[in-house]
Amino acid sequence: MEIGFIGLGLMGSGMAANILKAGYPLTVHDLRKEAAAPLIEKGAGWAETPAALASSSDLVLTSLPKPADVEGVMEGPNSLTAGFRKGAVWLDLSTNAVDVVRRIHDRLGERGVAFLDAPVSGGPSGAASGKLAIWVGGDAAAFNKCRPVLEAMADRARRVGAIGAGTIAKLVHNTMATTMNHAVAEMMTVGVKAGMEPLELYEAIRSGAMGRMRSFDNVHRRWLAGNLDPPTFELQLLHKDVTLGVELARSVNAPAPLATLARDDLTEALNRGWGKRDAQSALLLKQERAGLSPIAEPLDAIEEVMKRS
Repeated sequence: MEIGFIGLGLMGSGMAANILKAGYPLTVHDLRKEAAAPLIEKGAGWAETPAALASSSDLVLTSLPKPADVEGVMEGPNSLTAGFRKGAVWLDLSTNAVDVVRRIHDRLGERGVAFLDAPVSGGPSGAASGKLAIWVGGDAAAFNKCRPVLEAMADRARRVGAIGAGTIAKLVHNTMATTMNHAVAEMMTVGVKAGMEPLELYEAIRSGAMGRMRSFDNVHRRWLAGNLDPPTFELQLLHKDVTLGVELARSVNAPAPLATLARDDLTEALNRGWGKRDAQSALLLKQERAGLSPIAEPLDAIEEVMKRS
């Protein structure tokens, strides 16, 4: 199976490297050819355009920042659509919008190309190590055709339903996680302002009923440690994901007030110019509004709390 991969950022580069490591013939493309250099050195081919990549590929994978970027590689004289072979599969690993993936699916289906939405969860470290979840929506036969490639990139790749289902799962996951982080930071800020030391409070809540489920652990390496640069996941990308999640809720007439409030904090942080900082930088707004300095506990002390509780 000839494979093409477009989008070699923090996520795409790791996933593409694992495909190459598994022995698949791989052709790559990115807006910046220098991003492809490490893969080319290891044996990947280079395509000058998406069309050239699609014309030589049975399976095309894309890992791109925004829905507009995914649609951008689909249209035009040098686009994927201009190069796709009949019977090819396009697996989009981006976090997209449900209406966009359904629209692409319908348009490409008329041309004999299967489109699957397959957003991932696990961050850059997971992309590099293969410790990823990939949630796939779309045709079962197309999924089974590319399952071995998915398993070369991820330890948890599964089809979760019809087209759009993977995107719904990802938007629910990211929006829910963000809302929880904002609730944790908000009430931790209350507790600190009320007189507790941050680490003592964090250890206490981790021993409670919800804390034992480890619902609070996502904030410890970044917000609690004051460790927000360089980012593992940029705030501007999380803002996009949560905005799509809130729009999804609105589109199905499901009220989501807490998620909307979390999105509004992300928007404020984005307007502060924090878009390229870590996504948890938005949690600093909780301390600022309470008149507190940002919390920044030593990471080794936090790790001791994690071991004890």
